[in-house]
Amino acid sequence: MNTLSGQNALRQAAQKRIEASHTLDGDAERLVRYYGEWARCYELDLEREHYRSPSIVTELAGAVQAAYLVKDREAMAILDAGCGTGLVGIELYHLGFRLIDGFDLCETMAEMARQIGIYRNVQGDVDLNRPLVDYSSASYDMTVCCGVFARGHVCPHGLRELARVTRPNGFVVVSSERSYSEATSFENEVLRLEKAGILTRVQYLSNGSYIGQEDAHYWTFRVHQAPQRQRRSTGAEDPESVLFS
Repeated sequence: MNTLSGQNALRQAAQKRIEASHTLDGDAERLVRYYGEWARCYELDLEREHYRSPSIVTELAGAVQAAYLVKDREAMAILDAGCGTGLVGIELYHLGFRLIDGFDLCETMAEMARQIGIYRNVQGDVDLNRPLVDYSSASYDMTVCCGVFARGHVCPHGLRELARVTRPNGFVVVSSERSYSEATSFENEVLRLEKAGILTRVQYLSNGSYIGQEDAHYWTFRVHQAPQRQRRSTGAEDPESVLFS
C-alpha cells in the first residue's frame, strides 16, 4: 500500500468511527462502551478530520473574558462539560485559564484528561442527559461545552443544566452540530431559556467550521438566573429529549 493509499484508508476509517458515534441515541452504556474502545485513536481520528471546534469554543471563551468579565483568566473557575481527552482544556490553558474542572461520561476519556495535568478536577461517569447532581448551582464563572450537542449524544435540555451550574452574569459557550440542530429542538430550548429569563445569547456564529464536511453553530450565553435542577425524564415523558442519530 503506497503512502497516499494508506492515508486515505486511515481517514476513511476515522470517518467511519466518527459517524458511528452519531448512531448511539444518547444511550449512556453504549456511549461509554464505544468511547472507551475509541479512546486510543480518538485524537488521531479528530486530527485527520480537522476538528476545529475546540479552538473556536476556547477563542470565544477568551473573547468573553476580555470583553465582559473583571476577573483575570487565572482566577476564573471554568467547567469543561464533556471534556473527553482534554482537547478543550489544553486550549483553555494555553489562553491563560488555570482553574479548569472537567467531566465526561466515559471514565476512560476522563482518565486521559486527568493525565495531561492541567485540570483541577476531572470526574468520569457524568451523564449530561441527567441532572448534574455532583455540581451545585452557580458554581462556575464560565461553562464551555464542545462536541456534546451532536447527533446521538446529549439532548437539548442539557443546556439547562449548564446554565444551572454557571453563576449569574457568568457565561456558557457551546457548539451545536448543524445537523443536530436541524434534527432536534435545540434552538427551541434556547428560546425557552431566554423567555424564562435564565439566559440571553450575546454571540451566535452560524455554520462555522466543525469537523470534516460538518459545520456547527457556536453560541455564547450570559446567564441571569439558575434554573431549578431538572428532573430525570424519558423520551416518552418528554418528546423534546429525543436524540436523533
